[in-house]
Amino acid sequence: MASRRDFLKTTAGVGAAVGLGSAVPKPLIGAPAVHRRVVTPVSVASGNGLEAVDTAVRAVNAGGDTLEAVVEGVNVVERDPNDSSVGFGGLPNLDGVVQLDSSVMHGPSRGAGAVACIEGIKTPSRVAMDVMRYTDHVLLVGKGAQRFALSMGYPLENLLTERSRRRWIEWRARMSDRDDYLVPPETGSGNDEPFEDEDSYGTNLIDSHDGVRPQGTINCNVINREGDISGVTTTSGLAWKVPGRVGDSPIVGAGLYVDNDVGACGSTGRGEAVIKTCGSHSVVELMRSGMSPTDACLEALRRIVTFTVEPRLRNDDGRPNFGVNYYAINKNGEYGGAAIYAGARFAVCVDGETRREESAYLFERDR
Repeated sequence: MASRRDFLKTTAGVGAAVGLGSAVPKPLIGAPAVHRRVVTPVSVASGNGLEAVDTAVRAVNAGGDTLEAVVEGVNVVERDPNDSSVGFGGLPNLDGVVQLDSSVMHGPSRGAGAVACIEGIKTPSRVAMDVMRYTDHVLLVGKGAQRFALSMGYPLENLLTERSRRRWIEWRARMSDRDDYLVPPETGSGNDEPFEDEDSYGTNLIDSHDGVRPQGTINCNVINREGDISGVTTTSGLAWKVPGRVGDSPIVGAGLYVDNDVGACGSTGRGEAVIKTCGSHSVVELMRSGMSPTDACLEALRRIVTFTVEPRLRNDDGRPNFGVNYYAINKNGEYGGAAIYAGARFAVCVDGETRREESAYLFERDR
């Protein structure tokens, strides 16, 4: 009888182990479909992560730990006041308060840590790493997460920049014509100066009853020469969200999942859709069964399309009216990215070159 390893070799790329049923006991437990060997270090991230992937690969090439490498990479974006999707300068919630979420997973140690709804801390990814390293917990939230960060020496800072504050004020004024908030043209006191459109690298737009709402995140994953893998996802979440809302980014198995035997995946986009389908975990399990990173991402996106049945979340053609993107890397150093709609790009650093690549997609965008 052929060994399970031989069986997986012959079925790699065919699909998610269709037809295995009871013929193969425990089909997703044990040796993965990809095999450990010396690989070229690779980092993959959402499109706003060009500097992140470059930083991560340089760090692992210098002998650095994979988790330190990706966290150092996303710290660049978290500290950037001009990126309104993550960290300092992130777009605030309904009350004008910036609340941040982040998770990390360290492949070699099987460790995980996360924080959600944390306020006043620029680099939630580092706090998530400290949760993993210094506590017996995986997820800390709200005031408890903030107190933990302060105990670890992080300074409490105002994360609302003038740019993000003005965007919140404009949104509040435009939300309704029946409240007391106005934009300058309505008062005759100034010109209407709309803010620039967000790019499609780390930010997705979701259609809703109150117009277009930005939502943004950065995910970054890396594999080193020894085949060890780590990942991080960090975000300021959906703009103007209900205070206390938690998206997929700090949820292990949703916005991030790493299995050092198989690979890693992270997501950006509508977090609720990713949570309901256990998105990143699904991608990793599909890679375990033999799918390439790109094909696994596409299959996980199909599940989101199937799960999206609410009329308010569907276009006239019945497809989702929001975006979700996945970014994945496997044990062999193969990588890929995919989105529900065409036009998305992701960042990658491999063989000394840092670039953006076009994401695979399910549907053309209706112009």
